[in-house]
Amino acid sequence: MIILETRNLKKIYGEAETEVKALNDVSICVEKGEFVAIVGTSGSGKSTLLHMIGGLDNPTSGTIIVDRQKINEMNSDELTIFRRRNIGFVFQQYNLVPMLTVWENIILPVKMDGKTPEKMYLDEIVKTLVLEKKLNNFPNELSGGQQQRVAIARALASKPKILLADEPTGNLDSKTSQDVLGLLKVTSQQFHQTIVMITHNEEIAQLADRIIRIEDGKIVSDSNMMKQGVISW
Repeated sequence: MIILETRNLKKIYGEAETEVKALNDVSICVEKGEFVAIVGTSGSGKSTLLHMIGGLDNPTSGTIIVDRQKINEMNSDELTIFRRRNIGFVFQQYNLVPMLTVWENIILPVKMDGKTPEKMYLDEIVKTLVLEKKLNNFPNELSGGQQQRVAIARALASKPKILLADEPTGNLDSKTSQDVLGLLKVTSQQFHQTIVMITHNEEIAQLADRIIRIEDGKIVSDSNMMKQGVISW
């Protein structure tokens, strides 16, 4: 089942001589439960693509479909509600609320949507991400890796259709990065969670099921790592 699709996506900044095509006719499909890495150098368009998929920016032209809904045709209020209920974000900056405990940070998006947190589901996430003993701590009492794990738990709390990760290990050392990415992959498998991650790190990208490479605003390659035998289960 296709959960995410972009059709002929373009994003153009400037005009005439100053025109820059950040995205140039980008079309991709992502299946439910896939862990996809979008790889590219700085300025390649990967962050722009992620922002479009997440409804954080509007395309110049083209279509973005998430769970069979064209999000680029929604108005601001509709998009805000849809994004809160269907898209989880994990950024390089952890963006935790400093005056809230770990548990309060995790359930924040659920509470903001006026819903009651699903205790059993959240307990499973907390256990998977090894946060059981940190629930009453505040963000400034955690290491960078622990804070990023809290950010992942928060992103998963509302059961999003898609989790978008923007250079999620950019502020972490290599050992912690591997730990966090390993846990991200485990959550992908355990909760059948669709994940789209952007990174410039080739080694990190190898943990994904599939790698999409983008340069100069265009898709230059799209490889399924499972079919190639790079990943074994």
